[in-house]
Amino acid sequence: MKTAIIAGSTGLIGSQLLKNLLESNQYDKIIALVRKEIPINSPKLKQVIVDFNKLQLINDYLKCDDVFCCLGTTIKKAGSQAEFYKVDFQYCLNLAIETHKNGASNFYLVTALGANSNSKVFYNSVKGKLENAIQNIGFNSCYIFRPSLLLGYRIEFRLGEKIMKMIMKPFSKLMEGSMKKYAAIESKQVAKAMYYLAVTNNKTGTQIITNEQMLDL
Repeated sequence: MKTAIIAGSTGLIGSQLLKNLLESNQYDKIIALVRKEIPINSPKLKQVIVDFNKLQLINDYLKCDDVFCCLGTTIKKAGSQAEFYKVDFQYCLNLAIETHKNGASNFYLVTALGANSNSKVFYNSVKGKLENAIQNIGFNSCYIFRPSLLLGYRIEFRLGEKIMKMIMKPFSKLMEGSMKKYAAIESKQVAKAMYYLAVTNNKTGTQIITNEQMLDL
């Protein structure tokens, strides 16, 4: 039996993944790093209120086997590119560094389709730089998940995203071959892929999991 840490457990993917982990017979302890407690009770769940700038203050709770990082925001919600960078890059990197120091073996990270450190698109560039940084920390295995447009219920309203979902969802089922990487994907499908690959993990090094691969699981 293993211990898992999850960050971003209130988001589209993280909330689904937390359910999978709590229902799993592969993990006997789930540590959720949260900004405020979430209304979920389980004997397996330990909620730890955290400041991601000061992870060293909760060092005793950072010991685990597997780390699942589903942290993410938008520039609009964050308020600026600098604040977006802090959440989507620095917080994720801090989590990886501190959990690795405490013995974590495997890191499972959600980035995005188009992640590329050399991209001229700020969002894609940040995601790509994060991937590069975490790959170099030294985990036994590092799985990077690159979903396309995420489908699922959000509490906050995002007009642009809603319009894209209305356009993309009907066409996604028709996308095959090379176009499948652009198909919209349900957040629960990404969570399913993360959980499945964690419990069947027998690989070392970095594994890039594409949108097509997640759709096919």
